[in-house]
Amino acid sequence: MTRTSRCALALVLVLLLVVGAAFAGGPPQSKTDLTVSAAISLKSALDEVTQLYTAANPSVSIATNYGASGTLEVQIEQGAPVDIFLPAAPKQMDALDAKGLLLEGTRKDLLRNEVVLIVPKDSSAGISSFQDLTHANVKQVALGEPATVPAGQYAKEVLTNLGIYDAVNSKAVLAKDVRQVLTYVETGNVDAGIVYATDAQSSSKVKVVAKAPEKSHSPVIYPVAAIKSSKNPNSAHAFANFLFGPQARAIFQKYGFTMANP
Repeated sequence: MTRTSRCALALVLVLLLVVGAAFAGGPPQSKTDLTVSAAISLKSALDEVTQLYTAANPSVSIATNYGASGTLEVQIEQGAPVDIFLPAAPKQMDALDAKGLLLEGTRKDLLRNEVVLIVPKDSSAGISSFQDLTHANVKQVALGEPATVPAGQYAKEVLTNLGIYDAVNSKAVLAKDVRQVLTYVETGNVDAGIVYATDAQSSSKVKVVAKAPEKSHSPVIYPVAAIKSSKNPNSAHAFANFLFGPQARAIFQKYGFTMANP
């Protein structure tokens, strides 16, 4: 065998070894990116749930987009690349459903929450009921913007059913989302605010002084659905299903949510 032949043979063997080593590790696993648009009131719980899911499914990357449900709804309607929607009320999901933007068969009711009245931890305003919000010494009350913030929508229903909406609305400081309502109360910039029980539970700077009567507002339900335009519908459906499983359920319950269908 000539020197040239031996060099050629050696090169072939090296190439075979390189190719073999590459295949020995198996084909590279493709990464799946999912975007979840969710009500801001879910942030703490959903962050923990997504971390748990991606740890068990390393090929999946989940980006979360939090905000007021109405704002998120409009973003999806305008073509934002969202795979899963999780608002704090059926209203926003109904709007997307009516426009045919949901992936058929994926919509389900996931969680429930409660509406509560909170005041700063060291409040001396003497507020112990929703009716007390009409008193002259109560100057400002934080509410979510009813048109875009489900917590604001529920608050309006409660105050209307109690016959005090107009009186309280004249003192209203409207917030872009329920977490902003919580912040206004925490900092003492307002005398009181109406939020979800889970928001109140998350803060040591506020105290709950009243819970809204159950029949004074629509049930606080968080539905979930995959979006029809998702580029990864199977992965989106799989993550949505995970939210109903025992591991996710335990996390949601830790943060004060209850399951919509126990």
